[in-house]
Amino acid sequence: MSGSVLYDVPGPRAIARNRIIGVLTIAVVLAVLGFLLWRLAATGQFSAEKWNAFTYTRIWEQFLLAAGRTLGAFAVAAVGALALGFVLAIGRLSDHAWVRWPVTAVVEFLRAVPVLVTMFLLYYGMPVVGVRMEGYWVVVIALIVYNGSVLAEVIRAGVESLPRGQSEAGYALGLGKSGVMRLVLLPQAIRAMMPVILAQLVVTLKDTALGFIITYEELLFYAKYLGSQNSLERPIVQATIVAGAIYIALCLALSGVARLVEKRMARVPKGVPAPARPLGETTDTELIAAQKGAGKFNSGGGGGAPL
Repeated sequence: MSGSVLYDVPGPRAIARNRIIGVLTIAVVLAVLGFLLWRLAATGQFSAEKWNAFTYTRIWEQFLLAAGRTLGAFAVAAVGALALGFVLAIGRLSDHAWVRWPVTAVVEFLRAVPVLVTMFLLYYGMPVVGVRMEGYWVVVIALIVYNGSVLAEVIRAGVESLPRGQSEAGYALGLGKSGVMRLVLLPQAIRAMMPVILAQLVVTLKDTALGFIITYEELLFYAKYLGSQNSLERPIVQATIVAGAIYIALCLALSGVARLVEKRMARVPKGVPAPARPLGETTDTELIAAQKGAGKFNSGGGGGAPL
């Protein structure tokens, strides 16, 4: 008998109801999209004159440069957010209250402040005290502090979701707190929370679009600039559609990489025996496991099969 530990298996009436709701939802979405397309066509947004700007090679070159600046900010922000997330997560998991409580306060504060507010403070507030930063670094730092605090909570939740016996086994082998965290808990937590971590990185990529407000010349900024050109018939809708398509392509590419990473991490080779090693090269963990296996074998009687 198969079932779910999270909810009861729906019966025939529930299945029929869910199918009806699904069909109605799809119909509503298609109706909204159809209405938008109809209004775009009725206002002449699909006319050749409106799309004339995209026949110039220079326009596409600028779009590619803007997409490159978007990816440049995302790459640095993603690495920085992961590093900050690990540091804050370890601080949140500290046994020392004088470390844990200040780090908790920092994490909660950084999570509560919107990314755009942080950008405004860095770009318009810091010059008041004599510190000026380029738009690129404002976007990167704002994304790092926010997404790093979110990833810290993700990693902390992953560690705390592990069975208590994992850390106890590490301590039984003589590992210290740092060794248990580094060798036992963090690898398992990262594997368990990898989908959430990668999803947050996709959010980081999309949040780079907020940089256009502080005039960072990323993808959305160039789309807004192009749409304001009177000489090109002000193609704001067309530029936004193109920029949105590029964002979708980038997010789909990142999601594809995320799925590939998940599959590679979940792949466990089967039927590949471990190479034999001399006794002097055997680890303490393997010796303890071998002794436990021998004890179970002997408890089953002379010559009997292991329990």
